[in-house]
Amino acid sequence: MPTETLIEKELLNYVETRRDDLIALIQTLVRTPSENTPPSGAEAACQRFCQSYLESCGFSTDLYELSSIPGLETHPLFYPGRDYTGRPNLAATLKGSGGRSLILSGHIDTVPRGTLPWTRDPFSGHVENGRLYGRGSNDMKSGIATNLFVARAFHDLGLAPVGDLTIECVVDEEFGGVNGTLAGRLRGYLADAAVVSEPSFLRICPAQRGGRTAHITFQAPNAGILSDSMEVGVSDQLAWFLSQVPGFAALRRASAPAHFAYAHLANPVPVSVMKIHTGPWGTNEPMATANNCKVELFWQSMPGEGPEQIDGQFHSWLHDTVSARPDLFPEMPRVEFPLRWLPGSSIALDDPLIQELSISAAEVLGAPPAVAGIEGPCDMYVFHQQFGIPTVLWGASGANTHLADEYVDIESVVSAAKALLLFVHRWGLRPRVG
Repeated sequence: MPTETLIEKELLNYVETRRDDLIALIQTLVRTPSENTPPSGAEAACQRFCQSYLESCGFSTDLYELSSIPGLETHPLFYPGRDYTGRPNLAATLKGSGGRSLILSGHIDTVPRGTLPWTRDPFSGHVENGRLYGRGSNDMKSGIATNLFVARAFHDLGLAPVGDLTIECVVDEEFGGVNGTLAGRLRGYLADAAVVSEPSFLRICPAQRGGRTAHITFQAPNAGILSDSMEVGVSDQLAWFLSQVPGFAALRRASAPAHFAYAHLANPVPVSVMKIHTGPWGTNEPMATANNCKVELFWQSMPGEGPEQIDGQFHSWLHDTVSARPDLFPEMPRVEFPLRWLPGSSIALDDPLIQELSISAAEVLGAPPAVAGIEGPCDMYVFHQQFGIPTVLWGASGANTHLADEYVDIESVVSAAKALLLFVHRWGLRPRVG
């Protein structure tokens, strides 16, 4: 049997026989909270653990503050208003001997645990029926663990990458941050390709949708419970607005360009009502007609679309919606965009990164993986659009992402790790082109 085939069998066997170590690694990450609560966050403890782990695998590590990066705050992609005190990025490198270089990237921050009731401790890493529960288990500490596990396999098996291998954990990806990912590139961590280990459901995702979050505030005259207008309040405004949202969604579907990565979707650019808020709840609050209501609306976009056209569509639609009912709206609702515009992005379907990762994944899964765009925005566009680095998403399956009882499917993590390990080993063996 050829030596290379023996090595690859050993790589797959390594993951299979040490799956408990992989599960334990995810649990450790979940049990070390790294919640992002803009403008601040608490990623430092998790970053220090990852640094220690990667150093034990023979990687040279670089734990750095975002404030130390020249040109970060003046870069066109920098998003102001975040506090990065005590929130370092981490990069770890294993030098190669001239083959193709690779970055394995992931964000260490998670959304907060939230106020929805969990049936399992969100920071326990509880395992039940093949699922590992906890905040960030799916998005994306299982992906971070997979990347770290690649480093452990290379160390334990005495393998050296032919091309430079960088593993990074960035801060502040959630809530449209992305400054951590930008900082990594400006720090000098560039490569011939990158894999971001987001939960892709064992699909290769060469594309991401864009996204925009809008906060729309409706206001009605005050009306106490003894007022003859108390039945009106803001409820009629809200009802009319919600009845018209499908019209904006139809406008988006009609105007968005087609894209190969989303051709399988009936609605490639959904418009979603995320939150509706009228005021405090409970018997500690006085009963009164709601005269103020905030709606969070989220719409997505295709690669190639810009914010100007879509924002124009939205404002025109909102103006027409309000103008059609002057009896309901004493004034135009207030509109705010609390997060940055996140663009859609993609690489070509025939990119070698997609083809080669697909071969490795097919050997593990028994069939070629699906190639499709991820269903939401993320930080991959920074690699694509600003630095010209071919990048895909590859990772495990799970559910309840950003909700209570978030979990990752353990078998899918094992499969994702096997495919990634095979791919990383093979990637550096082929020489650079050009």
